[in-house]
Amino acid sequence: MSMCVLGMAEEFKGEIAVNALWPKTAIHTAAMTMLGGLDIESHCRKVDIMADAAYSIFKKPKSFTGNFIIDENILKEEGIKNFDVYAVKQGYSLMPDLFLDEYLDQATKKPESHGAVPELKGKKPQPPAEPRSGAVEETFRIVKDSLSDDIVKATQAVFQFELSGEDGGTWFLDLKSKSGNVGYGEPSDQADVVMSMSTDDFVKMFSGKLKPTMAFMSGKLKIKGNMALAMKLEKLMNQLQAKL
Repeated sequence: MSMCVLGMAEEFKGEIAVNALWPKTAIHTAAMTMLGGLDIESHCRKVDIMADAAYSIFKKPKSFTGNFIIDENILKEEGIKNFDVYAVKQGYSLMPDLFLDEYLDQATKKPESHGAVPELKGKKPQPPAEPRSGAVEETFRIVKDSLSDDIVKATQAVFQFELSGEDGGTWFLDLKSKSGNVGYGEPSDQADVVMSMSTDDFVKMFSGKLKPTMAFMSGKLKIKGNMALAMKLEKLMNQLQAKL
């Protein structure tokens, strides 16, 4: 969309102004409810803020073109100071829009790639497993007992989990080799997806109390690697929730 804005702004310069408008926060729509559940609306703004921002753009001359505009910023230029009126429910923290640079700066401590992770030649030596106990270990035990050849065949990915907090550390879920495997430590093969989060959120996510999409959008879950494979894991979680 951004490239189309730049291209059309140049192509139609002097005739039609072309600009992009982005929300600073999540906007409550049917799609947001589908992704984050009914509770997500408390952390969103109404669509009204986008309408008001669009109107502000339409009032400008045709020379105002080729811009990437954030709704709150242009309304501040219009003199609007009270943005609480745009909140679906006032008093709740607002979820930042996922695609803004300022959100990405907050959500990531180091650069992350959302493309495929390049495979390494050879295998890394597996560190000896340490005895673990607790909710995380129990979750992985249930996942392991639920694995099958069909699940491995349908997923074909290795997941690595970097968990902080009690019973944390590095764990892996191998859904690429044989009938699958789970364990503590790094996987023997290069991970296709690395997920970083707290142990509490990890258990909530696998048990269905926290939607993976919501965890990712709110910054509780950091994903490095192949996003398409990460979405496959979400489907697997939905199948396992009855057992967890």
